[in-house]
Amino acid sequence: MTDSTDIDYQKGTSWRKLGVFGLVFVVLTAAGLLTVYHQFADRSFTFDARLIAPETLLAVGGLLLVYFASDGLRLYYTLRALDYRLPFRVMFKLVFINLFFSNVTPMATGGGFAQIWYLTRHGVPMGRATAATTIRTVLAVMFIFSLTPVFLFTLQPLQGQSISGQVGTALAVFVSLYLGFFIILLFRTRWLITPLSKLFSLMRRLHLISERRHDRWQFRCRREMLRFSFSFNDYLKGRPRYVLLSILFTAVFLLSLFSFPALLIHALGYQVDYLLTVGLLVVTTFIMYFSPTPGASGISEGVFGSFFRGILSGNHLVLVTVAWRLLTIYLGMIIGLIVLQRELTKDKRT
Repeated sequence: MTDSTDIDYQKGTSWRKLGVFGLVFVVLTAAGLLTVYHQFADRSFTFDARLIAPETLLAVGGLLLVYFASDGLRLYYTLRALDYRLPFRVMFKLVFINLFFSNVTPMATGGGFAQIWYLTRHGVPMGRATAATTIRTVLAVMFIFSLTPVFLFTLQPLQGQSISGQVGTALAVFVSLYLGFFIILLFRTRWLITPLSKLFSLMRRLHLISERRHDRWQFRCRREMLRFSFSFNDYLKGRPRYVLLSILFTAVFLLSLFSFPALLIHALGYQVDYLLTVGLLVVTTFIMYFSPTPGASGISEGVFGSFFRGILSGNHLVLVTVAWRLLTIYLGMIIGLIVLQRELTKDKRT
């Protein structure tokens, strides 16, 4: 039986790990910005007060509201299609918890696990929670992966860059893996259960896990994978209104995310080709999916600087890069950390 000392130790260890990941995030982000400063901005940086003008702040605030609200609503309506309904306040807390975890853990995996943990705390079964968060992610991936080839091979700033061939190959491999995994999960679930079952049995024979834990993991693995498969099918068979709204708010979320650079560039007095800036950010986001660093830190800043150096002057390039990451990532992470701390404090009091 686990006592309070063990629980406190585990929590302390978890926070230490998050602290290490957070430090890595900060260091890699600084390295990415330094790369932009030295390689793409001609070692030039100027703060421009037009970014904090009242009309700019008002526009940024409105876009942030759409960005965060649509992020929560796309998961909310995915859950509604699965016949689960949670209060809006719960959903919007979840938005910021996801932003925090997904950006301090490698490969953005922590965000999904954190959302599943939070949903199960509010009465959603693990299979449904896993299905909802995965469907929400898959919808966004489908939009991004569908648009990336179009922008990759049509946008003038990307022509002649080696990135085109590399991304084209990666796109084919990644899409194939995604489609293959989900087709097997949906229609041949037992093909995944069998190797996992053998893995747990091997761990038991090697005395890596106890017999009791082996049996528990075997049971839970089979149960949750079958529940997930059924939940995915239930989503497709859900009320069409909720399915369509989940897709609609996914599109709104992505469009608001991709609109931040255009807004910032316009505020600095440049003539903005909106489709060009959106296209460049779609490709940037696609590349971020392959980043092994927490929150694509370092890589995202470098790719952004490389793509937008032909649009912005050197003295504004680092400024816009920082402002873009501040609005879309850093701000949400800070709010997420505060929300998470309050939730854990509430649990401790309870």
